[in-house]
Amino acid sequence: MTRTAQLHRLHFLNALFAPLTGHDLYLAAQIDAAITSSLDEAQERTPTDPAFASAAAQLFAQLCDAQPQHGFFHWDAAADDTGGTPLFARAGLMQGLKQLATFPEATLLVTNLRAAHCPESKRWTERRRRDYDETLELLRELTASRTRRHANVNLLFL
Repeated sequence: MTRTAQLHRLHFLNALFAPLTGHDLYLAAQIDAAITSSLDEAQERTPTDPAFASAAAQLFAQLCDAQPQHGFFHWDAAADDTGGTPLFARAGLMQGLKQLATFPEATLLVTNLRAAHCPESKRWTERRRRDYDETLELLRELTASRTRRHANVNLLFL
């Protein structure tokens, strides 16, 4: 794995696990080692790899279970063919926000939104890029408007 890809992975893990680790890069490196030891060919996997993102989300969910004040929800936009459309993106995010409503701190991880808008076999067109940007904005605004005023919610897109 190149140094840039490894740094990208550490930044992703630091952002995801920051509420629990306090932005400690040393702990992010340890988390990376734990995830890579549980995956086959993990050294070559990047944060955009669905298996790596899923393993990180599972580990984060286990850590959140141990901390009753911090909630976690992972929504995979590419889980079905409709995840990229605004209506289904809104529904997926609302499901997570409802689940996280009781927590004073929460992390909402959205993965594969880019892949849902433009599969690997397709090209990015101006319309796809515009739809993707509009969906991102919709999800940000929805999160801001549907969370309690004093709640600390981290919305992460991967």
